[in-house]
Amino acid sequence: MKKQAKLILDDGTEFCGWAFGALKNVSGEVVFNTAMTGYPESLTDPSYAGQILAMTYPLIGNYGVPSVGMTSNGLPKLMESERIHVKALIVADYSESYSHWNAKESLDAWLKRENVPALTGIDTRRLTILLRKYGVMMGKIVQEGTNDTAISEDYGSVNWVERVSCKEIISYSPNTPEFNDQFLLTNTHHSTKRVVLVDCGVKANIIRSLLRRGIEVIRVPWDYDFNTLDFDGLFLANGPGDPELCQITVNHVRTFLNSEPIRPCMGICLGNQLLAQAAGAKTYKLKYGHRSHNQPVRRVGTTQCFITSQNHGYAVDADTLPMDWEPLFVNMNDGSNEGIRHQTKPWMSAQFHPEACSGPVDTEFLFDEFVNMLK
Repeated sequence: MKKQAKLILDDGTEFCGWAFGALKNVSGEVVFNTAMTGYPESLTDPSYAGQILAMTYPLIGNYGVPSVGMTSNGLPKLMESERIHVKALIVADYSESYSHWNAKESLDAWLKRENVPALTGIDTRRLTILLRKYGVMMGKIVQEGTNDTAISEDYGSVNWVERVSCKEIISYSPNTPEFNDQFLLTNTHHSTKRVVLVDCGVKANIIRSLLRRGIEVIRVPWDYDFNTLDFDGLFLANGPGDPELCQITVNHVRTFLNSEPIRPCMGICLGNQLLAQAAGAKTYKLKYGHRSHNQPVRRVGTTQCFITSQNHGYAVDADTLPMDWEPLFVNMNDGSNEGIRHQTKPWMSAQFHPEACSGPVDTEFLFDEFVNMLK
C-alpha cells in the first residue's frame, strides 16, 4: 500500500507525493539535477552529501540498479563510492518495473537497503522553477502519520568534506587485474609515477582514470599533511560543501605551491576552488549551482567549447585571481569560472568532471595533460 509524504521547503512551500525507499523523515539542502541518465552514479557521488536531490528528468528507475561490486584494490566497479550519499531523492515518476542487462535490483530496493527515503509524484518542474527563482534552500521530507520536525542542521554550517573523506591513507597500484592491460600499455617507457590524491569526497572514477594511465595513487584524508610524503604530483579531488570550511587543506596546498621542487597539480570541482583559495583567490556560493550533464564550457583564449558534467554549488571568483594565475575555462551559460591555471608552472584545475560517469567524456583529455606533466 502506497504511503503519502511531503517535501516541505524552508519558505513553507509544500509538495505532496508518494513515498518509496526508506520510510523516514530527513532534512537537507534541496538541489536539482537535469541529467537524463546516471542516477546510480549521482546517488553515490559524495559531493551530494547533506542534500535532497531532485531529478528533473521525469522517468527514474526504469533501468534498475547494478551491483555495487568491488575491484581487487577496493574500488567500486560501477558506482562512484561504496554507498548512497544523498539525504533523499525526489522524482516525478518512479518506474516500479525496470529492465536492463546489468540490473541487479530495483531503485526502491536499493534505497530501502541503504535507508534513504524518496518521493515520487512530485511536480519537479514547479520545484525546479522555484529553486531557480529563489535559489537552493533547506527542506525536509515528512512521512504521513509522523510528527513534523524542525530542519536538523543548516547545510552551509557543516563540514561535509570531513564526513565523507577517507580516515586513513589508501594506496592503489595500476598493476592489478582490472588495470593491468592499461598499465602495461602506458608504462612501457617510463617508471610508475606516484600521485597524492587529497580525498575531499572523491568519485571512484577519478581514481580509476589515473590508474588506467599507469599512475600509482596515494589517497589521503582531507586534513592530512601530504607534504611529508614522497610523490611526483598532487591531485585535489571533488567533494561537498563550502570550500571555506576546508582551510586545513588550503594551507597544505599553499605549502605545496611554495615548496621545491615544483611538481604538477590538478584539481577537479572542489579541487578547483581549493587550488584557487591556496593561490589567493576567493570563492562564492552560486544561486542554484550547476548539476547536470550538459553544461557548455569554453577553453579561454580559444573557440573550443565542450559539453561537461557538473555537480557543485560554489564557484571561483575569477576577478580575484593573482597576477600569475588565469582562467582556464569559462561557463557559456552564466560566465562563471570553470577552471584555472598558473601562467608558468604546471598547476591547473577544472570545475567540471572530465571523468564523468555516465558521461559526457569530452574533456577526459585533461587527465592525459596532467599525466604528461609528470614525465
